[in-house]
Amino acid sequence: MAAWKLAPALSAGCTIVLKPAEQTPLSALLLGELAMQAGLPPGVLNIVTGYGDAGAALAAHPDVDKVAFTGSTEVGKEIVKAAAGNLKKVTLELGGKSPNVVYADADLDKAIAGSANAIFFNQGECCVAGSRLYVEESVYDQVVEGVAEQAQKIKVGNGLDESTTMGPLVSAEQFDRVTGYISSGRSDGATIIGGDRVATAATSWPRRSSPAPARR
Repeated sequence: MAAWKLAPALSAGCTIVLKPAEQTPLSALLLGELAMQAGLPPGVLNIVTGYGDAGAALAAHPDVDKVAFTGSTEVGKEIVKAAAGNLKKVTLELGGKSPNVVYADADLDKAIAGSANAIFFNQGECCVAGSRLYVEESVYDQVVEGVAEQAQKIKVGNGLDESTTMGPLVSAEQFDRVTGYISSGRSDGATIIGGDRVATAATSWPRRSSPAPARR
């Protein structure tokens, strides 16, 4: 996702400040190292890590002409407010619930595998995750059963273990959010047909004593 934003700006001759989410800075830092190895001139790609206050400073800074942000709707609203000072251009990708549609005439084996990968890839923590699935009624049961079967094949474990197909969620807060969706779905009458288990390691994650800073 960082590359989606960086490539067009670099191609247009712009210098960039990349601020990754505080929970996941390592891949951005590695990207910066690779850019240096590739010969990108110093100062063209700058990576700033930190919490919400670092993102807020960037959004409000008068020397920043454009902000492109992917994240929550709440933080997006704050960025628009911060950017109003010098009327900088803003592009926001916020809180989407990407729909995936399967019709009866589809190649169901491919559609089921694709639908499962769309939501389970990267633990579902991806801005383009297929988090809604619409299925034509005549093949509904077959698709649901197929996706559940795909879920049962997932091996949850250490993300550094090559045999693992799904690593841990990024934080205890996110873990609580996901399990909260399961609980609310069940209370609304939904039936859990697969994957209703929790890795015991999840309960040992450190928890913040105060709300986590907003992602920017």
